[in-house]
Amino acid sequence: MKQTILGAGGAIGIELAKALPKYTTDIRLVGRNPKKVNTTDTIFQADLSIREQVFNAVEGSRIVYLIIGFDYNTKTWQKMWPSLIKNVIDACLQNNVKLVFFDNVYAIGGDNVNHITENSPISPSSKKGAVRAEVDRLILDSIENGKLKGIIARSADFFSDIKDNSLLMNTVYDNLVKGKKAQWFCNAKVIHSMSYAPDIAKGTALLGNTENAYNQIWNLPTDPQKTKGEEWINLFATEMKTNNEYKVIPGWALKVLGFFVPILKEMYEMRYQYDRDYFFDSSKFNKEFNYTPTTNEIAVKQTVEKLTKKMQVNKSTSNIRQ
Repeated sequence: MKQTILGAGGAIGIELAKALPKYTTDIRLVGRNPKKVNTTDTIFQADLSIREQVFNAVEGSRIVYLIIGFDYNTKTWQKMWPSLIKNVIDACLQNNVKLVFFDNVYAIGGDNVNHITENSPISPSSKKGAVRAEVDRLILDSIENGKLKGIIARSADFFSDIKDNSLLMNTVYDNLVKGKKAQWFCNAKVIHSMSYAPDIAKGTALLGNTENAYNQIWNLPTDPQKTKGEEWINLFATEMKTNNEYKVIPGWALKVLGFFVPILKEMYEMRYQYDRDYFFDSSKFNKEFNYTPTTNEIAVKQTVEKLTKKMQVNKSTSNIRQ
């Protein structure tokens, strides 16, 4: 049974590819420059911004996982996301393919992030959130019309040893490993849930291969500990055997610094995720599948260990070349 990952190559795409052989050895990895994760993987090069190439990538699949990520830019999201989702839905319908959409929680805004469940209302309070809300509604409408068999699988901010696009790794780990102070946005003394990439990838694969999971929204498995920003910093500092000093970048500063650092300009409208409690509740998934998420402490330990090994390998390779 062919299962296809649209947007293979990132942290979640790689971990999902590792998880899928439990269910199938017929895995297609789709992207601009996809690389095999498992020896039996099929590589399919495609530009998913082009409708025809989306259809070609989906054809012959039984399940499609949409994991793609665009540049973190509001205008790019507004231009790319709606058309991509429409094309993927159309391709799935034409080929009778089930869709699993790996989603974030941007469609949920304001104080609704205090406790995020599958029943939290779609209530965007940012431009990027409005884009994700539109995307969610397109999928949910197709499901409700009885045309699409699909899943929206949501994740909190995530982290792993693949650091790309992980704010936690970029602002905490990267600074600590350089001997600098860790950074946090807005308020380090409020709860901020983080998902662990290997867990949420396993959860995504499990959902895709569970028939009665379809036509629902699921929060992917995430440690239920209500960990605060400064506690995340302490976890990394302890594991890295370094100091836990940090500095907080206030919300207003994101706007000012955004004139010089584009990513911070994009973060300004998302400050509501950092200036109040942000708790992601995956109890529905955990109960349904009797799944115990990796604890934050162990997840940080495993992440640091993997990155340390990578650094040692890179150093050894560099010495050999010299």
